[in-house]
Amino acid sequence: MIEAFARTTDGIVSLAEFRRLLDSGRRLTVKFGADVTAPFLHLGHAVNLWMMREMQERGHHVVFLVGDFTTLVGDPSGLAAARAARRAGEIAEDAAAFLRQAGRILVTDDPALFSVRRNSEWWAGKPLAEFLAMLAEVTASRLMSRDMFRARLEAGGEVRAHELVYPVLQGRDSVELGADLTIVGSDQLFNESMGRHFQEKAGQKPQVIVTTRITPGLDGRRKQSKSLGNFVGLEDGPRDAFGKVMSLPDGLVVQWLEVYTTVPPGRVREIERALAGGGCNPMDAKRELARAVTARLHGEASAAAEESWFLDTFRGRGFPEDAPVASLASGGRKALDLVAELEPGSSRNALRRLLMEGAVELDGRRLGSADEAIVLPPGFSGKLRVGRRRFFRIVVAGVSGGAGVSGGAGVSGGAGGLAEGPGGPTGWGC
Repeated sequence: MIEAFARTTDGIVSLAEFRRLLDSGRRLTVKFGADVTAPFLHLGHAVNLWMMREMQERGHHVVFLVGDFTTLVGDPSGLAAARAARRAGEIAEDAAAFLRQAGRILVTDDPALFSVRRNSEWWAGKPLAEFLAMLAEVTASRLMSRDMFRARLEAGGEVRAHELVYPVLQGRDSVELGADLTIVGSDQLFNESMGRHFQEKAGQKPQVIVTTRITPGLDGRRKQSKSLGNFVGLEDGPRDAFGKVMSLPDGLVVQWLEVYTTVPPGRVREIERALAGGGCNPMDAKRELARAVTARLHGEASAAAEESWFLDTFRGRGFPEDAPVASLASGGRKALDLVAELEPGSSRNALRRLLMEGAVELDGRRLGSADEAIVLPPGFSGKLRVGRRRFFRIVVAGVSGGAGVSGGAGVSGGAGGLAEGPGGPTGWGC
């Protein structure tokens, strides 16, 4: 178990205690606590879930603790300002989506291996006198020692009282669950250490804390986040997953191979040496990464199909057969208006930039200006590419009307990372 955890573990508090837990032979309670701040999970969350699945495979019990009460307070972790609180109705809806996505990795249909709790069960009706007694068990200086609070104060910001209380709430959850083990990102170490503190005060053995590695997202800077759009989601389809990974900065390929795949360590080191020595085209290394990630999320058959699609489309310069079909009205319009009809969810400023960069092609001809006049006569059919990964087959009717798009979807994802290297479309090149 420890060997299986090693490649994704940042630290363990403590390793000796973890060994004793595993040697005890009893079924362990693994705390999976999550505030519901957004109804989606990404690869960063999957690291913890994969490790919990390893525990389930050995007969241990995962308790999914929905932080419906603590979400109302707002976890300050990693924030330069206080997090906005959410409404109870939003939390309930998002918790259901959260649980559905976790079920893509965890065993959730066996009560011996999985259960769901909500911390409103004990917090919503907690008498004030009991809560104040609990606060007396921890000092203000200990709460203020948190590095993010110190940094915020040094920058002239504020720390609000409810933020100081948050680690107390999360820590006490471990007492209520009788947690033996919790697996969290390293940014949650302070909060879960409070769990150990309160468990000892309550006469329980303190939980072991396994913190996992946090990697930069697709933008190469900050950790994966929905608001930043730099993530691979657990509910992304195989094409989106493959395409997004292919947009990853070259310098993160090895780190992502280590954290998000089961590629053997020896193979990872081989790729690392080849990249450092110039003997490997980064595109080929990234393609191996994309296939490994997609296979882990969607299976080997889907990963192989998406790799083939990617090669045919981008390296073979082909046009995808399953590109969506857009039925448009005949007549004239500006290039920007044409693209906006097909991409209603994109901002016009973003589409204008693509046109200015020459990233929009109609039947192989670049549309270089947002104001360029495009005339679509009745009966016209053509192929439109928008950016690197969006493709449409245009069919024009003989009467005026709105646009409609049907059929399969192209690859979506962040920009960048698709420049061709010296390697060809066959072989890994690493």
